Amino acid sequence: MKNENILSIGKFFFWIPFILGNICLFGYLISKNDQFAVAGYLLVIFGTIINLLLILGLITYGLADTSQFKICMKASLIICINIPIAILYFYIGISLMGF
Repeated sequence: MKNENILSIGKFFFWIPFILGNICLFGYLISKNDQFAVAGYLLVIFGTIINLLLILGLITYGLADTSQFKICMKASLIICINIPIAILYFYIGISLMGF
């Protein structure tokens, strides 16, 4: 796989959960519709599973093809940027919901 493809995968799986998380958070803030909060909660659950599997796959691929290890780690770290953002959004959502 080319370096650009691996980085594109990392960037794609960074931006999609980030954008969906923003839609859920700001959708709830603006409309107070509980469905946005439920969608955000499900996004945290399913996004965590999907991103962890993707990171595991990237690291496995990097270990199998050692020439691609550095770029696979870079793509994995790009995906991991969402972790503190997701935690922050989760606590904001929980505090707004009153739990």
